[in-house]
Amino acid sequence: MREHRVDRTQTRAGAELRGDCASCFGLCCAALPFARSADFAIDKDAGTPCPNLRTDHRCGIHATLRERGFTGCTVYDCFGAGQRVSQLTFGGRDWRAGPPEQRRRMFDVFPVVRQLHELLWYLTEALTLPAARPVHADLRGALADTERLAGGTPEELAGLDVAAHRQRVNVLLLRTSELVRAGTRGRKKNRRNADLMGARLKGADLAGADLRGAYLIAADLTGADLRGADLIGADLRDADLTDADLTGAFFLTQPQVNAARGGPGTGLPDSVTRPVHWTAGR
Repeated sequence: MREHRVDRTQTRAGAELRGDCASCFGLCCAALPFARSADFAIDKDAGTPCPNLRTDHRCGIHATLRERGFTGCTVYDCFGAGQRVSQLTFGGRDWRAGPPEQRRRMFDVFPVVRQLHELLWYLTEALTLPAARPVHADLRGALADTERLAGGTPEELAGLDVAAHRQRVNVLLLRTSELVRAGTRGRKKNRRNADLMGARLKGADLAGADLRGAYLIAADLTGADLRGADLIGADLRDADLTDADLTGAFFLTQPQVNAARGGPGTGLPDSVTRPVHWTAGR
């Protein structure tokens, strides 16, 4: 079975498509809502700053988020949208110091840019996959279009039909998936959007599987073979990836990995990093 290895192009782009909290005005901690649950200890409305957000835009409990019931914060990544909106879209203007209208607009624009940056992540990865070469020209075009949209003015971003753009990009990502998974030997399982919550998949052969949008919450995937699987949008919250092999899996993001459980024996693609809590305890 063919594996892909992420080249230096994605490594460079990846630095721009990961959250840099030091260059952001704590947008995810203020703009987004969350509900009291296993992921968050409290309820918070959209546009209301988290009570743990300090005036310098740093988290006051960052070192103990998991222990205090804010696991969701440790999983989240804005794909670099926070620093873009803070430093480029709004020119370094702090939402705390600006007028109420600027604050509302910044909070409205942030989730739009976050979606566009997630698409930039997928498109950048797709261009590193040799098997997807037949669509590389189209992927480059989509990448340029998405970058142009992400660089729009606050007014342009607020009026953007991001769902329509996602659909156009998704056509290319689907074709990329077909081309890449075709290189996997054997029967390739189709588990797209499947409900596999709590499924017992220990040691399962899921090499080259289509797991787009699959619900794998708390699934037992210990020792499973996920090489070359398409994991775009798969919900891996609390999935056990201990000793699973995800090398060559593609369209896997850092938030998905952060939400799962794993260990030193879990094989990961080069596009993501091993979460600290996998070895430090949850």
